[in-house]
Amino acid sequence: MAETQRERVARPRVKPELLAPAGNMEKLKVAIRYGADAVYLGGKAFGLRNLAGNFTRVELDEAVAYAHAHGVKVYLTVNAFADNDDIPALEKYLAEVADIPIDAFIAADPGVVALIAERCPGRDIHLSTQANTTNWRAARFWQAQGVKRVNLAREMSLDAIRETAQRCDMELEVFIHGAMCISYSGRCLLSSAMTGRDANKGECTQPCRWNYSIVEETRPGEYFPIHEDESGTFIFNSKDLCLIEQLPALVECGVDSLKIEGRMKGIYYAASVIRIYREALDRYWEDPQGYRLKPEWLEELAKVSHRGYTTGFLLGKPRDVDHEYLSSYVRNFEFVALVEKEVEGGVQVVVRNRLQAGDILEVIGQGAHFTRFTQAGMTDLDGVPLTVAHPNQHVILTGVQGAGEFDLIRREKTG
Repeated sequence: MAETQRERVARPRVKPELLAPAGNMEKLKVAIRYGADAVYLGGKAFGLRNLAGNFTRVELDEAVAYAHAHGVKVYLTVNAFADNDDIPALEKYLAEVADIPIDAFIAADPGVVALIAERCPGRDIHLSTQANTTNWRAARFWQAQGVKRVNLAREMSLDAIRETAQRCDMELEVFIHGAMCISYSGRCLLSSAMTGRDANKGECTQPCRWNYSIVEETRPGEYFPIHEDESGTFIFNSKDLCLIEQLPALVECGVDSLKIEGRMKGIYYAASVIRIYREALDRYWEDPQGYRLKPEWLEELAKVSHRGYTTGFLLGKPRDVDHEYLSSYVRNFEFVALVEKEVEGGVQVVVRNRLQAGDILEVIGQGAHFTRFTQAGMTDLDGVPLTVAHPNQHVILTGVQGAGEFDLIRREKTG
């Protein structure tokens, strides 16, 4: 059947929001500090990241109030797949959070979507990537169920995203950076089968990252390695997604939200990634014709712990080279301290990795700037000189200028 004009949607050009992970209150504050327009977080149940810090009922109140005071939206994940036995607890949980002014719930299970609409009427619902929305008709179906936004499956190409945007009068969200599951849109059964901990209920043990050998049926106890590199064999391991170079194309597709993965990752990851995408998005939106990808953006993203980068399915089905997965994280830099405040003569920091005099450090702050310096002096809070500081210790770095709250200090790894 020939396509009719009615099937195409005239979408206004809008600047996408930058959506960032917030695994706990500290990560939420860092995400906001470094430029997130919205954050997504989980409560203590039903959120698919049970091993993240997550938020109690009281902490959710505090998180939403803090975010809204800074003009940032909050989306609560309720995207686990529920069994019959889970329904009473889920109903109770929704009743507990119903009066918190969350900007949207994120769900995947159709029953959960319906229950949110019933128990929290009038609240926006965003569909999780776990629902495997891979085409525009599926997106329209969910819109008819009252869903306001769909997080499209990572398996969709740029052309497919563009067509979906043209055919759907609803908000669309895509992942632009972070870890990817080897399974279809994250619906993996490996963890459940091997450890009894269900990934689809938030308890994934990430067995795709483990080292494997094979055993021939008639030779029990004989293990044969599958050689990939000197570190071993990681036949299920995937590279991390990085779409910084495709950012302009995604904006012009009509995507409404650009999502960064990583609720279980640390504040160094969050700050480093958010600030680069923030600057890139702002620069492109302000001057599309004059926009150029900065090499230093790629360099900065390479300094974050990752498994090598790929564009995934965005530019077409992955080629063979995309399956030559790195067996372990690339960690060229390490996060060593978080700036708490400026003080006379320097900055007060809380140490996260061992610090000592003579370290060559970099301080990174909001925006894409960073400053390199050699740590010459350090004291405790009483002014007693130190040569070494240990994790969780609060110290003064003397002579450091221009750093403020939530700036991060890192060190290049050697050897």
